[in-house]
Amino acid sequence: MSQDKLEFLERSREFWNPKKTQDWQDMGVDLVIDRREGYYLFDMDGLRLIDVHLNGGTYNLGHRHPELVEVLKVGAERFDMGNHHFPALARTALAEALAACAPSPDMKFTAYGSGGGEAIDIAIKTARHATQRRKIVSIFNAYHGHTGLAVKTGDERFSKIFLSEDREGEFVQVPFNDLAAMEEALRGNDAAAVIIETIPATYGFPMPEEGYLPAVKSLCDKYGALFIADEVQTGLMRTGELWGITKYGVEPDILVTGKGISGGMYPIACVQIRERCGGWLRQDGFAHMSTMGGAELGCVVAMKVLEIVQRPEVRAMVRFNSDFLRAGLDLIKSAYADFFAGIRQHGVIMGLEFDHPEGAKPVMKHLYANGVWAIFSTLDPRVLQFKPGLLLTQADAEDLLRRVEIAVDLARDEVKGKRRRAA
Repeated sequence: MSQDKLEFLERSREFWNPKKTQDWQDMGVDLVIDRREGYYLFDMDGLRLIDVHLNGGTYNLGHRHPELVEVLKVGAERFDMGNHHFPALARTALAEALAACAPSPDMKFTAYGSGGGEAIDIAIKTARHATQRRKIVSIFNAYHGHTGLAVKTGDERFSKIFLSEDREGEFVQVPFNDLAAMEEALRGNDAAAVIIETIPATYGFPMPEEGYLPAVKSLCDKYGALFIADEVQTGLMRTGELWGITKYGVEPDILVTGKGISGGMYPIACVQIRERCGGWLRQDGFAHMSTMGGAELGCVVAMKVLEIVQRPEVRAMVRFNSDFLRAGLDLIKSAYADFFAGIRQHGVIMGLEFDHPEGAKPVMKHLYANGVWAIFSTLDPRVLQFKPGLLLTQADAEDLLRRVEIAVDLARDEVKGKRRRAA
């Protein structure tokens, strides 16, 4: 590590986030991101990394995609962030584009936030107004963001530290893939909504069982609750369809998209709302305000993102990468079956499961040392989040698989060695 990096990390500990900076050091990751291009990150010391973290799918199209850079430059010649109080050309155009590709036919309205957590807050407030109920049902080990209402739907790790855990029984959690528990939570006809990530990311991408999500939607309809699909990480073609929820045959009442819709170029998140659920937009349009939500430059970028991800060649690349990478990962798994325990996958949404309570952490460390950036699942560190880009080339995919095999081999030796020493 260079002296410049050592000095910078010390400044980071002092002025930014002491614990997070130190935690990465303790896990063997001294990454300070400098230049970035396509699916590559470059550390300030010059290390090149293939990015399969993508900041939760923010960089589905790669870092600084040239078409997005150009549309942002051109947009900035006419627009700035705008004024959230007034009708705006770009904001309305994006809302129309989202309505045209929505997963539900009457998903007419779009409300805007500056990030996914804020958008989740908007979705919850929308559901509460539409149903005149307060209770929100989510799953254990959920993650929907860190803002005021969103943080209450997730794991207590993120709420308890700020004294934000639910104390009124308004936020109820049930196990994933457990329909009996879900019905019990809804049976009182008092829930405003069920909110669920189509495939829960921070929980390590456990896959919905056959029929689970349609059955949850049916229970919502039966007991008068709305279905909020959190597609912040699973939307925008990562499953091979624009919205992951479509692959499961569900038409949600509210859908939240963020991260990737920004292209990594300008912060924006969107809440798509069925017309029958958007009554507050007619009753009091000032009921929710967000100074930076729906910033016009963000809308310009988002429209280009939507156009790119719906191109037939992008869909074809997602399917190719999904099949090609899975075939390679299956071979690696078979060679290290005593450590590499499973592959959770839908399209280019992947979670690699290891036979150790924190097995993804040493894999992450050795991937980093071998030129790949992927991250462990915060709420299930057995699982490595593995999120290849939509436009990853075959050459990069082949290179990626070679590096993954090296890292798994080294991590296995490290973990198994510890076990032998413990024995």
